[in-house]
Amino acid sequence: MRPLKLTLYVIGFFQLVLGLAFLAAPGLVARQLGFAPAAPGWANWLLAMMAARFLGYAYGMFWAARHPDGASPWIHTMIVIQAIDWLATVAYLHSGDVTLRQVTTASFMPVVFIAALAWFHPRRSTRHPTQASGDGKLASSIRGGSSR
Repeated sequence: MRPLKLTLYVIGFFQLVLGLAFLAAPGLVARQLGFAPAAPGWANWLLAMMAARFLGYAYGMFWAARHPDGASPWIHTMIVIQAIDWLATVAYLHSGDVTLRQVTTASFMPVVFIAALAWFHPRRSTRHPTQASGDGKLASSIRGGSSR
């Protein structure tokens, strides 16, 4: 479970940093990424709403890292989010609306995150019931035997 926990903490950290940056200084972040001319003021409202989602998923990834066996819904939704992020990034790069310099890590990190989440998914690391029970009671009840 250790690689999964590390993966979830790293993803949570990315979400936290992006959330705090877009919430605290959306215009500054947009300028730092080279988006010019400046967007109208209402665009910062959209960025602040996006920041709320980043922060919510940061919380979810940190929770999942502490409870990986019960975290499948968080993991599955993050895989979907990362897939959408990456597909949107590729589409906007292809159309020329953004550059590699502007999208920075969004050009490759979603693929890395998806691969890690899929590879280290709790389903892949579950043990056979006989190994998990320790005393044989669970295995015996699965085979139809008595655990008394």
